[in-house]
Amino acid sequence: MVYHQVCGYDDLMDCLFCAIVAGEIPSRQVYADDAAIAFLDINPFHPGHTLVIPRRHVQDLLADPVVLEEIAPAIEATAKLLVDKLGADGLNVMSSAGEVAGQEVMHLHVHLIPRSADKPGLRELLVREPVGDVDEVFARITAP
Repeated sequence: MVYHQVCGYDDLMDCLFCAIVAGEIPSRQVYADDAAIAFLDINPFHPGHTLVIPRRHVQDLLADPVVLEEIAPAIEATAKLLVDKLGADGLNVMSSAGEVAGQEVMHLHVHLIPRSADKPGLRELLVREPVGDVDEVFARITAP
């Protein structure tokens, strides 16, 4: 798939996530279906921090009334995968709409952040944990 056919941008850096969808930028993909892909965040807050994005370019949850419905199966499947494979005690699901809310890439993305009982609550959510070897985390998630 040609990059500009994914989101309409001519410059690769206009949308990092469209470039990932197009396969022009590598990612540690843990799930994919016809509507969405999920991959490990390159700057995770906790081990297994994963982003679920629609394959089509949508700026955020407010930009399209059906996009969340389209990617809901991917969010559900990926959340279960992360909890099962990483032995998480819980999971945060989060998405930001707009720069003022902290959105840095203007392509809808839903954060799935596995959590452990020893560091519960929202206060601990944004405290970055040492993630260790991201490839080891990826191998645990994708192991049969």
